[in-house]
Amino acid sequence: MSIVSPELHLLIVDDETDFRETAVSYFRHQSYRVQSAASAEDALQAMRNSTFDVAVIDLHMPGMDGLELLKRMLEEDSQLQVVMLTGGASVETAVEAMRRGASDYLSKPIRLAELDVLIQKAYHAGRVQRENSQLRQVLKRSVSSTKLIGKSEAMEKVNRLIARTAASDKPILIEGESGTGKELVARAIHQASPLADKPLVVINCAALPETLLESELFGHEKGAFTGAIAAKPGLFEIADGGTLFIDEFGELAGSLQAKLLRVLEDGVIRRIGSVKERRVRARILAATNRNLAEEVKAGRFREDLYYRVNILTIHLPPLRERQGDVPQLVQAFTNDGWKLEPGVIEVLERYSWPGNVRQLLNALERAKILADDDYIRLANLPPEIMSRDESVSPVKLGPQVDLETLNRMHVLDVLNRYHGNKARTAKALGIGRRSLYRLLEKYGLHTTEMGVGVSSEGEAVGQDN
Repeated sequence: MSIVSPELHLLIVDDETDFRETAVSYFRHQSYRVQSAASAEDALQAMRNSTFDVAVIDLHMPGMDGLELLKRMLEEDSQLQVVMLTGGASVETAVEAMRRGASDYLSKPIRLAELDVLIQKAYHAGRVQRENSQLRQVLKRSVSSTKLIGKSEAMEKVNRLIARTAASDKPILIEGESGTGKELVARAIHQASPLADKPLVVINCAALPETLLESELFGHEKGAFTGAIAAKPGLFEIADGGTLFIDEFGELAGSLQAKLLRVLEDGVIRRIGSVKERRVRARILAATNRNLAEEVKAGRFREDLYYRVNILTIHLPPLRERQGDVPQLVQAFTNDGWKLEPGVIEVLERYSWPGNVRQLLNALERAKILADDDYIRLANLPPEIMSRDESVSPVKLGPQVDLETLNRMHVLDVLNRYHGNKARTAKALGIGRRSLYRLLEKYGLHTTEMGVGVSSEGEAVGQDN
């Protein structure tokens, strides 16, 4: 028996009926998927309808000869591996065939077992070529990743689910609000899976219009639409043998839902503008911030696709439900030499983080940009985090917070409450406007840093003075 995967798709092209039928029978017995063609024209037609891993071509045939067919076939599929059969031991002919792109050659009469060895060799060479191509595509699309951070009970549950589901090849649905880190979960699953050394390809359905999204997922042929100046493999092909992570899965249009369902059921895709079916094997990880069960009830999402992808589900909790994780996240995001002013952690812990981990990271990046030194200070945090309008419990500050810090926080709170209007802020604080200006200067508080437009006179634009 052959050591090659039974997925190998073989095309035998020879005008000799006896040889062709004998070879087809032999290689089917080896568990290959085999098709045959009696002429170059029939072979090209077969290639228009199917994708082959290896082709065995007789050099001498009526009409178009094997060398011309080799050229035409490689133009059709550059990753096809071709073994040439020659009628004699002509070195010149063999060299020419190899020069034109053949993987190997064999002189007739041949032993099928010997031909099988060359087919296996060509198949493995093709797999390496395909994986290298996939790697180049993945590197172009790579996104830096960060490990999952947090020891809360909610995150421990997520980590346990990742460990239990990673070894499966079944689709996984990752649910969670925006900014919770669904892509990081997908990367963790891939890294813990047997496919870790294979491609992980990522696409966000909300980032592309429907027409471009279809081309990205399934690929297109040259001339399939305006601007398609060359054939392009889709992400399913690039992820073949690895993992495809589809973010914002709930945004898929109805027509694309139907096409994706077929891939999940049959492992078959078609590029736009092609009638040729291509078989792919990619594990699907899908993420959504929508309640897909409700979308199904409302008729906006296909029920059959929902159940097909919802075999395993991981729910990623929002940051407000991850008690104790905020300090660990802050430490991870500021481990490049930054220090924290007293009270910062307490303020960050009390906030509800509607934008979740992404919002926390952005808040810290903003504070770094506005900092005058290597300290992240309360004054540099976004105003919505400091505001008492936030419907959460008041800030609980530790005994180490000094009076100066409390005064700064109070001034900032009132200033935010009145949207940067200095006249109202001063009145609420019970001080004059000049005194308020001095405090703002002292504490480094500027309304431009808080997103409030300021006129040339220093007053908030559009506010009552």
